[in-house]
Amino acid sequence: MPKILFLGDIVGRPGRTFVIERIASLREELGADIVIANAENSAGGAGMTKKIADQLIAAGVDAITLGDHVWDQKNFENEIDELERVCRPANLPEQNPGRTHLIVEKDGFRLGILTVLGRNYLTLKSSCPFRMADAKLAELKSQCDAVFVEAHMEATSEKIALGWHLDGRAAAVVGTHTHVPTADGRVLPGGTAYLSDAGMCGPYASVLGRDVEQVVLTFLDGMKRRFPVAEDDVRISGCLIDIDPATGLSLSFQRVELAK
Repeated sequence: MPKILFLGDIVGRPGRTFVIERIASLREELGADIVIANAENSAGGAGMTKKIADQLIAAGVDAITLGDHVWDQKNFENEIDELERVCRPANLPEQNPGRTHLIVEKDGFRLGILTVLGRNYLTLKSSCPFRMADAKLAELKSQCDAVFVEAHMEATSEKIALGWHLDGRAAAVVGTHTHVPTADGRVLPGGTAYLSDAGMCGPYASVLGRDVEQVVLTFLDGMKRRFPVAEDDVRISGCLIDIDPATGLSLSFQRVELAK
């Protein structure tokens, strides 16, 4: 049965360096057939570059997803179309550059991959994630054996609702964006693996990957300041999902966490 390893938001140099160092051995250890990683915070904690995407792919990541920080790095909108293994959120405006989904094939098994942005508390313009997920599942039905949906959302309720909405149709609905791993991972009754947030690949001695002192000071005085990426307690966080290729649904779910 195909095993899918998904890695939560890669944050800054500490996160991407650890992923690059360990992804090959981790993949072998877990028996992962396909590796997906969200890398929207991999460049200085906000956005991604072509160079970083190439490094992650060379290290062993098969597919890269993005989120609300997709356009944070200068000129990335001119680079993304060159990146065949990178997709931006599917429910951004149609005129945005970049792929709205990916299809990764391994030993004859075809996995469709897409991300939808939430509309609660996120400011990036996007259409309804529920209707977009429906449309993409219909589009990919004849092209794939299973579809993995990433829910890049702030509101846990929105993620959970999407999971139930797609239960029995998507192989998995896995949440990202909030950087904190949750304990609700399971396979829903219809066969869709679900997790509210995969956590982050980055420094956990931090506030969501950023320097503790600077964030705390801002909460205390309300002043704007830079939040540099933290450095300590670097971990890889994500999940491993077994998919039945005959049904396109999940057989098992397992949280994955590795400390440096």
